[in-house]
Amino acid sequence: MRNYFPTAPVPSLAGRSRARKGCPLSIDRLNQLLIVSSAVLLVAVAAVRLSSRSGLPSLLLYVGIGVAIGQDGVFGVQFNDAELTQALGYAALVVILAEGGLGTKWQQIKPALPLAAALSTVGVAVSVGVTAAAAHLLVGLDWKPSLLMGAVVSSTDAAAVFSVLRKVPLPSRLSGVLEAESGFNDAPVVILVVAFSTTGHIHPWPRLLADIALELVIGALIGVAIGKLGALALRHVALPASGLYPIAVLALAVFAYACGALAHGSGFLAVYLASVILGNARLPHRPATRGFAEGLAWIAQIGLFVLLGLLVTPHELGDDVLPAVVVGLALVLVARPASVLVAALPFRLPWRERALLSWAGLRGAVPIVLATIPLVEEVPGARRVFNIVFVLVIVFTLIQAPTLPWLARRLRIGGEEAAADLGIESAPLERLRGQLLTVSIPEASRMHGVEVGELRLPTGSAVTLVVREGRSFVPLPTTMLQRGDELLVVSTDQVRDAAEERLWAVARGGKLASWLGTGSRPGSGR
Repeated sequence: MRNYFPTAPVPSLAGRSRARKGCPLSIDRLNQLLIVSSAVLLVAVAAVRLSSRSGLPSLLLYVGIGVAIGQDGVFGVQFNDAELTQALGYAALVVILAEGGLGTKWQQIKPALPLAAALSTVGVAVSVGVTAAAAHLLVGLDWKPSLLMGAVVSSTDAAAVFSVLRKVPLPSRLSGVLEAESGFNDAPVVILVVAFSTTGHIHPWPRLLADIALELVIGALIGVAIGKLGALALRHVALPASGLYPIAVLALAVFAYACGALAHGSGFLAVYLASVILGNARLPHRPATRGFAEGLAWIAQIGLFVLLGLLVTPHELGDDVLPAVVVGLALVLVARPASVLVAALPFRLPWRERALLSWAGLRGAVPIVLATIPLVEEVPGARRVFNIVFVLVIVFTLIQAPTLPWLARRLRIGGEEAAADLGIESAPLERLRGQLLTVSIPEASRMHGVEVGELRLPTGSAVTLVVREGRSFVPLPTTMLQRGDELLVVSTDQVRDAAEERLWAVARGGKLASWLGTGSRPGSGR
């Protein structure tokens, strides 16, 4: 059923003329769609504020908006298009993974890559097996729906993990593992769900594992290639407007996904790796790019969860609440800890960190989107799998996400509050063969109290302007910098990197940065 919103009782002349020509979207229907969409977005934005104050995960509020709009809700909108939901869900996941990759610091996840890779492969296999056995033995599902259930819920959700990690200060080794795992494990899980959703017999396990490995390799190669080539191009081509850089970066990330998928590789792995490379490259207008990607990711999350709330039929969920709780308990208390235990065996991880990783396996939109795959393929029992997954995600997100900070405190695991990063943004000056760096000095920066002359920037770069409390002035070498200052630094192309390295060093080590050995910025790998 595609007519999700009723037509207006008295359409305009333009609407009638377009309708007579057979246009599927008349002007009147477009107006209705725009007003409903904008109203939903405004309510969802307000829900973010409510979520931050109440501690409830925002996805629950978004799903609630969808349910309220849906057929059992106030507005009674009829929506049952699983295929459209799957397509839009994939698009939303691409944007969410791109935003997560752009915000991932390479220096932080680099030491965590071996463990994250083990959790995304071996850990996923263990989780699928244990959860499928629980669904078959405890709930009574046949083996094929049970395997589908295990595969669908074994992927941690990137959006949920990224949003929680921004609020919970964890040691960099743990946050790096969780970020990398959530970015990596979508790829093998999607392959498993598609394989289990085939109408015929499932391929033998050796062939299935070989297909997974091949798709991961193809996706990784394509993602790395597009990320590196895109970063190289954006560093050397001056675009006519600063607003084009965020568009170009997001377009490269989406391009990586499309190329990976069309090459029969993992598009999700490709978009994440390309985004990580682009996010850690020294591209112009990086803060603007991050802000643009974050805004798109919010829109993607809101739209996705509202759509999933529309797709579900609440009055059909009553019989699936108990099975969802049973499977969820098996997943959270048995499958996830077992997957962490097996995957972490070679790494000698302390038990406290294993416990936190076990509880931090958050689910969100990804399992629900993956549950639409068997619905589209019309696999027997797919509707019940979807309902159980929907209830499971809602119930255990409500339990796990709010209690994760409490568990971290109980386990005495917490990261030190790192000094806030400098907000450095660059704009290329192609004709002058130079760069403009805008530097914002945050509260925690040790650049406070440093004189301009004590920055000791390399020859060919200089602080040309300081903006303080809304007033701008040209600084003297003896001008003392303060928290909240914004600096305009002009640098030639040849010394631009050295100038940025020096600014980062002073921000972290003060005027004695060189003596203290803090000469490289986070993520530089130096």
